[in-house]
Amino acid sequence: MLQTFKNAWKLPDIRKKILFALFILLLYRVGTVIPVPFVNASSFAATFSGTILDYMNTLSGGSLSTATLFALGISPYITASIVIQLLSVAIPALERLAQKGEEGKKILNNLTRYATVILAVITAIGYYLLLKNNGMLADEGKTVLGAFVIIVSYCAGAALVMWLAEKINENGFGNGISLILFANIISALPSKIISLVDLAITGFGGKNPALWGTLAVVFGVFFILFLLAMTVFSVFVTGSERRIPVQYAKRVVGRKMYGGQSTNLPIKLNMSGVMPVIFASSIISLPATIMALCGVTSRASFAECKTFWEGAYLFMSPNGWFYPVLLFILIIAFSYFYIQISFNPIEVANNLKKNGGLIPGIRQGRPTADFIRRVLSKVTLMGAFFLSIIAIIPIIMVPLAISPMASSILASYWEANSLGALVDTAYFTSMVSQMASQFTFGGTSLLIVVGVALETQRDLEAQLSMRNYKGFLN
Repeated sequence: MLQTFKNAWKLPDIRKKILFALFILLLYRVGTVIPVPFVNASSFAATFSGTILDYMNTLSGGSLSTATLFALGISPYITASIVIQLLSVAIPALERLAQKGEEGKKILNNLTRYATVILAVITAIGYYLLLKNNGMLADEGKTVLGAFVIIVSYCAGAALVMWLAEKINENGFGNGISLILFANIISALPSKIISLVDLAITGFGGKNPALWGTLAVVFGVFFILFLLAMTVFSVFVTGSERRIPVQYAKRVVGRKMYGGQSTNLPIKLNMSGVMPVIFASSIISLPATIMALCGVTSRASFAECKTFWEGAYLFMSPNGWFYPVLLFILIIAFSYFYIQISFNPIEVANNLKKNGGLIPGIRQGRPTADFIRRVLSKVTLMGAFFLSIIAIIPIIMVPLAISPMASSILASYWEANSLGALVDTAYFTSMVSQMASQFTFGGTSLLIVVGVALETQRDLEAQLSMRNYKGFLN
């Protein structure tokens, strides 16, 4: 990867694209620290720690917890893109637009922008109510004019993020949405490391510093090893492919003979990349996010829930069984959906037929398209399983492995050293949950980071190969 970046940097036109993309990401990071008038969200992170808003905060680069200009982040644009793509398959009129080429693509892009603004307005209103209900607004912000200023600021921030992502697509390299998410997740890593270091130093407020500090260090080492193992596995699987053999018949054109060679048609195991994870995570977090923005309180157990909505919010939280199961199913569904709109077996079969290529043992035309479709379906299923497993392993590890293991170790330590009186049960449970929460969204974030890095590398390699192609023109 470093060698690819080094070779790309030597070419002036690619270097300009890289610098432009980095400049846009820098502008985005500046927007994440610009404050919005009448808002003081200093206690936001502590109030909603461990909830679905933690994940939304990661995707926004930490701006959600600080209530800055880009608090809504790229989420409205992602959701609008998903909605328009789904409707373009379900509604014939939009499907015809998608098949019209650049003209239809422009119309769909405009519809995506309109949908982004609508979603931004709805989300901004909910976010304003959330800040108001939790006492994070100044007196000026509670007036009609103050509410209008705050809501318009967040909507403008979401529209500006959409514009920045599109500028990366037009003048930079890679996918704008993916690169912004990549920058957001990477920017959150230092804060997580500092948090673990702070836990190791302070020992959770001075209560038995040696015990809690040692536990924080163990969690930190385990977290790093876990990320390294998942990164290696992700890179290995992402580079895997199913190669379909293709034989080209000999043909004479003028005085020259072409064809007669054997090659293959590569179908990558993870052809859809990281987009199914982004789509699934955005969709599954939408209901819980709406409830949280409407003021639904997070509870530790169903017994503490006072209303139906509090129970529904807890049911859809990452701590329950429904969230990982639904995430697993949605990733598989979006993997197939993304392949359907990005890869056409009929077009591939027709291109092979036009160029005299055939798959050994398979007739040209429709049988070839059916064969490619069957292979693609199997490969997509395996790739979807890979994405789903990586995404849910950290989520299910918290309640099934990490928390019970930490509880068992600490309980034995307390009994052996007569330290049970130093820390009560509620405090102990909250501290273990705080450390274990570092793993909750690690798989999804890791997939996004690794996937975006590999996609960017492939994009650079493709642009390099286009500029270094030695064909008949040379």
